[in-house]
Amino acid sequence: MKPTLLILAAGMGSRYGGLKQIDPVGPNGELIVDYSIYDAIKAGFGKIVFVIRRESEELFKEKIGTKYEKTIDIEYAHQELDVCIGDFEVPAARKKPWGTGHAILVAKDAIDGPLAVINADDFYGQQAFKLIAGYLSERDISPNQYCMAGYDLENTLSEHGSVCRGVCVLDENGFLETVTEHTDIKKNRERINALDGNGRQCHIDQSSIVSMNLWGFMPSIFDHLQKQFDDFLKEKGQQEKSELYIPAVVDALVDNGTATVKVLKTGDRWFGVTYIQDREIVQSKIKSLLKKGLYPPKLWKD
Repeated sequence: MKPTLLILAAGMGSRYGGLKQIDPVGPNGELIVDYSIYDAIKAGFGKIVFVIRRESEELFKEKIGTKYEKTIDIEYAHQELDVCIGDFEVPAARKKPWGTGHAILVAKDAIDGPLAVINADDFYGQQAFKLIAGYLSERDISPNQYCMAGYDLENTLSEHGSVCRGVCVLDENGFLETVTEHTDIKKNRERINALDGNGRQCHIDQSSIVSMNLWGFMPSIFDHLQKQFDDFLKEKGQQEKSELYIPAVVDALVDNGTATVKVLKTGDRWFGVTYIQDREIVQSKIKSLLKKGLYPPKLWKD
């Protein structure tokens, strides 16, 4: 079975100043996600599922979804506050989505095989998609054997502000031992400063392996996510800005021995539009890739 690509596109884009998922960066109006889908199809993915907000569905389909309908199977899932919460009552003040862990969970009815997860506004590179697709297509893979694309931290920073990354520790066989969400990561001269999982100031080596939320899962992830999300709601559901992050979900599964995660190291450079100032840099990098012949001048035919 060909794996499904699950694209998380429900973010509000608050730091960027708008719905950044539909902001063109290519020479013919291409979006970052266009390049990801192009790479995914070439790597062997057979279906695309977009996780979006219901309120942006019409615009999203117009700008993005309809381009691929003749090329690959497309489906949509909606990340709303009242989805997959059981009897839990959403606090009246809650506006922010429940996080990337919840974003994957809402797509459970649209996926019945291996899947990869990406953010809509991140450029991951061709090698990363090939590595993930190849791993997910192995016939002897077990139900709780997952993978992720591992990037060098220095290849993932923004020049215009802080970022969040899942900082990884690997064992001698290249399997994930821990992944901890670090926030407020930014380079200060020769040092990279951050806040660790407990909100404490720390320094990170620039060669550290980090997750950019390009994960490869088997369908078993949905049951694990539901359990962790139920626990999250009991513990933190009343907090106005609490979120369940994918790295926290994976870290817990690895820590208790439920799952293994093979880290597939890629030399690709990540880039994205975390901030509005990033857009010009992204456009420049896309032009460079086109000059190298890695992508055709126009990705999709009219």
